Amino acid sequence: MGLKDNSFIRRFVDAKSKKSGSSAPGIIIAGFAACGGVLFGFDTGTILGIMAMDYVLERFPSNKESFTSSELSLIVSILSVGTFFGALSAPLFADSIGRRWTVLISTFFVFNLGIILQTAATSIPLLCVGRLIGGLGVGMISSVVPLYQAETLPEWIRGAVVSAYQLAITIGLLLAACVNQGTHQRNDSGSYRIPIAIQFLWGLILGIGFILLPETPRFWICKGKDDKAKASLSRLRKLPPDHPEIIEEYEDIKAAYVFEAQFGKNLFAQVFSRKGKQLKRLFTAVTLQAFQQLSGINFIFYFGTQFFKDSGIENPFTVQLATNIVNVGSTVPGLFFMEIIGRRKLLITGAAFMSVFQLIIASVGVASDTDASKKILVAFTCLSIASFAMSWGEAWVVSSEIFTTRTRAKSVSLATASNWLWNWAIAYATPYLVDKEHANLGSKIFFVWGGFNLVNVLFSFLFIYETKGLTLEQVDELYENVSHAWLSSKFVPSQHAFRPSSPSASIHSDSKADAISVEERSV
Repeated sequence: MGLKDNSFIRRFVDAKSKKSGSSAPGIIIAGFAACGGVLFGFDTGTILGIMAMDYVLERFPSNKESFTSSELSLIVSILSVGTFFGALSAPLFADSIGRRWTVLISTFFVFNLGIILQTAATSIPLLCVGRLIGGLGVGMISSVVPLYQAETLPEWIRGAVVSAYQLAITIGLLLAACVNQGTHQRNDSGSYRIPIAIQFLWGLILGIGFILLPETPRFWICKGKDDKAKASLSRLRKLPPDHPEIIEEYEDIKAAYVFEAQFGKNLFAQVFSRKGKQLKRLFTAVTLQAFQQLSGINFIFYFGTQFFKDSGIENPFTVQLATNIVNVGSTVPGLFFMEIIGRRKLLITGAAFMSVFQLIIASVGVASDTDASKKILVAFTCLSIASFAMSWGEAWVVSSEIFTTRTRAKSVSLATASNWLWNWAIAYATPYLVDKEHANLGSKIFFVWGGFNLVNVLFSFLFIYETKGLTLEQVDELYENVSHAWLSSKFVPSQHAFRPSSPSASIHSDSKADAISVEERSV
């Protein structure tokens, strides 16, 4: 009995569509692709722990005692500058040399070069150059890996794998906390070089994995190499190239590509079209990724060690390790909640809980400085992390499934870039907000995060459509027929909505005319 036949799995995913072949290739792809999330998570969790180490504080800061707000801001945020431009540039490489080669180049050359420079650094300038270059690699990986997954995995497991990307991020954060806990007391360069150099291993694992994996069949079809597309499908499904299911899937992909090609050139202008509610979808994804950052989660993982230290907690490294364990443990049920509760309800509920917990953290931090209040800070920080991990941590799923096939790659790239842009803004501004010589907000910073999460509740109510249980084509039908997000839960999809014989097929012709109109105006 294969994984797709497991009774527990079948409660949450629809594995009825494919019965032949093996699920193993999809699981292998998921495992290797998840390393992309580990890269992001490990770096996020490592850098602030490194900057709180005694050995580093005695050598890197200009005053040889502590980092100034400007130094702290520069070192932490420079990575996000690289990731922002890496995410924006990813479609240019992925559509020309392929998804697989883009991942290989971004890991073996770009990311690993950044790690080498960071490991060799003995001062801030070289450390920042290394983080900038490493960020370019992480940004490309974060945009292309989900695309590779979507184009290679069987439909029945695709949603769970995309959600698992967030789980990989949390595992990276936990591993970073463990490594920092093991090296922060060393009185030599190994205290910071070991955590940085370990990232080289994650890059090698991801790169070697993609050497062994095939290019996506959709890329080969786009390049007109149909035999290679069939060979790719054969490897991915562990079926002969002439197997009926391979031929059927190939014909489906080919037909979809031929239909999309009728629209003319794939121009970026179409991403910003109002037709088919594309602009609304783009606004939803870009804003969703922005609010994921503004939820305050990365303040905890970027600056948590320093925050707990400034709050008088004796062993901030241990507390940071505990918060990462909570993050990983809470992400696992979130994978299932997306399919059980649904995207819309989960995001609304998660934002509400985060807001309450963070406002409590801010209030307690302002009102008291006792041992009991410090325990409350830690407890409600963990509750806030758990709320995020089970809800907003899965925002990547929503961003990847609400676009049409034609606009998906570029739209997801813009949404990912939005995530990294706000990641940079938070990393750059937060040191000034909490530093005693500047805004000196301290625990009052959680009033800001709690306020943003109240806005998140409203945003989710107004813009997040319920897409649970819908195919990507049914999501298109949902946006075409339902005007308001709060009515989406009542939507009932029609069968074969986009086939010529269906009453809904007129959507196709309208979309084609709109696309051609956009192209003509762009010439």
